[in-house]
Amino acid sequence: MSADMAHSAVITVKCQSRPGIIAAFSQAVVECEGDIKDINQFNDRMQDRYFMRMACTVRPAQMPLLSRRLESVAGRLGAYHQLRERQQPVRTLIMTSRFDHCLNDLLYRWRNGEMSMMQPVGVVSNHPLPVACGRVHLGDIPFHHLPVTEEGRDEQEEALRGIMEESGAELLVLARYMQVFSDRFVRDVEGRCINIHRSFLPGFRGQEPYHQASQRGVKLIGATAHYVTTDLDEGPIIEQDIEPITHTDTIEDLVRKGRDIERRVLARAVRYHLDGRVFLNDDRTVVFPD
Repeated sequence: MSADMAHSAVITVKCQSRPGIIAAFSQAVVECEGDIKDINQFNDRMQDRYFMRMACTVRPAQMPLLSRRLESVAGRLGAYHQLRERQQPVRTLIMTSRFDHCLNDLLYRWRNGEMSMMQPVGVVSNHPLPVACGRVHLGDIPFHHLPVTEEGRDEQEEALRGIMEESGAELLVLARYMQVFSDRFVRDVEGRCINIHRSFLPGFRGQEPYHQASQRGVKLIGATAHYVTTDLDEGPIIEQDIEPITHTDTIEDLVRKGRDIERRVLARAVRYHLDGRVFLNDDRTVVFPD
């Protein structure tokens, strides 16, 4: 199949473990003249669950047929599945507060093609543009200032819902957004809201984790990207990373090094989500790294 005539697609599958899953979904691709490029699978024997990610190329004219064939296979196997063309980037809304390094990094990676599966549809902050994004080039990406007050949190969340609906946002990324959502809002965005936490969970929660790390004399600092749940900073973990430190590091050093970790951890987590590499598995995730 000529590459310039084919579209890349990703098929994700989650179901009860049983024989013949790969064969059934592979056959559907082959019957549509598709070419399978990569398969990742995991059988969670404790939960009796099976997870699969299949990357393939298919001619555009065959996509509707492939969708129907996959629906048939999934129905027969009792599987949850999704088919997504790489030519259809995920519409992503990014939220930030006063720290712009994660936002800047995501937009840089998007502009240089590293995150071609992401389509930024807006940036939202509880601070005005000069405070939230003073050093970030947004270009044509809309900016929305949604102040947060104790009395107006419900109104702010309703405004955020409106922005998500109007922009068609499929993914919400909290790029150092320092506000807590209501349980109702979190439930509405379950599995499609990613947060970066300035700590290698579960240590050093709350404010100023690097100060806490310095006071405890730790030798490693880290960051965690996770899906947002009603349990603050306790959502299913997607990606983590660490960096060694020594007694000579000041708090300023820890903050600087911490920002580097936060950038790369959030970027990897978002990229894995965009590329269909992350599966929710109760309070955990199944992740197929690239």
